[in-house]
Amino acid sequence: MATTLSYTHLFSFTEAVFKSIGCPDEDATLATETLLAADLRGIDSHGVARLIGYVRLWEAGRINPTPRVGVTYETPSTAVVDGDGGLGLVVGPKAMDVAIEKARQVGTGWVSVKNSNHFGIAGYHAMKALAHDMMGIAMTNASPLVAPTYSLERLLGTNPIAVAVPAGDQPDFVLDMATTTAANGKLEIAQRKNLPIPEGWAQNADGTGSTDPNAVKNGGALLPLGGATGSHKGYGLGAVVDIFSAVLSGANYGPWVPPFVAFLQPSANPVGQGLGHFFGAMRVDAFRPAAEFKAHMDNWITTFRNARATEGQHVLIPGDPEREMSGKRLIEGIPLLDPVIKDLESVGAKFGVKL
Repeated sequence: MATTLSYTHLFSFTEAVFKSIGCPDEDATLATETLLAADLRGIDSHGVARLIGYVRLWEAGRINPTPRVGVTYETPSTAVVDGDGGLGLVVGPKAMDVAIEKARQVGTGWVSVKNSNHFGIAGYHAMKALAHDMMGIAMTNASPLVAPTYSLERLLGTNPIAVAVPAGDQPDFVLDMATTTAANGKLEIAQRKNLPIPEGWAQNADGTGSTDPNAVKNGGALLPLGGATGSHKGYGLGAVVDIFSAVLSGANYGPWVPPFVAFLQPSANPVGQGLGHFFGAMRVDAFRPAAEFKAHMDNWITTFRNARATEGQHVLIPGDPEREMSGKRLIEGIPLLDPVIKDLESVGAKFGVKL
């Protein structure tokens, strides 16, 4: 069963919870906007269902609600940002703003972040560049739940990559993908619905394939994108994200990444500070006139969208399903499964905020 709540209703509730854990008003609003962007775009695994996780990390002393986010090292086009243990939902947008400002000044901006936490959906951060006629890139490492090809050990996260590209008359191109076959949040949804997961999503502790949504909780691992014959590609992409986000910035990487999930504990011997992100912004007119580029992006998009398709199907452009879902949910509301409603009610009860 699902209960549908309006975006504005969920926004008020979530904002009040973030204020209750000590976030300043401006940060609470920013964190809420970042988090609910996932629900609006239909990525329910990364939205308000995770609010209880952020509260849990705060209760464990692993989130600083009043961080002093700042640049610790920079050149005209690059920077390292220290998130001071803050919510990734706040640290991420602020770091992306640094990348955008550097791109405004010199054409491109590249920012690696340390000492942060889970930052919601990568697409939200990449899309911030679109309003400036820039292309945006966002990556983050994540809880070590993924076994590299042939490994029995969990050494990587789902490590998403997002790329946003502005268009003219056509909707913008927005790719937002995990480097695993499925994100852990998809397993959490299957757990709430008591449903099996598709083959190829996860393996048991002994390396055999599993359709049990609890396989990872029980010592198994998520699998890299690419399946039985191509998982080395997903493994490689996830490794790149980990290196750009953490080895480059001084955050924790690989198995040392502080986990968001409750069934894992942070390493007693960290190799860096917090969790890491990587952001990029590229001014289109640093390469060619923006209007000219966007006209050709329109042509690219319409060409692909109008491609001959298999019977009963049509070719989508990255970002199409999320854009359509966002428009629908702003009008019709956001459906939440009963276990999510119960989690939100328990969170609200801690702080006297009624759902």
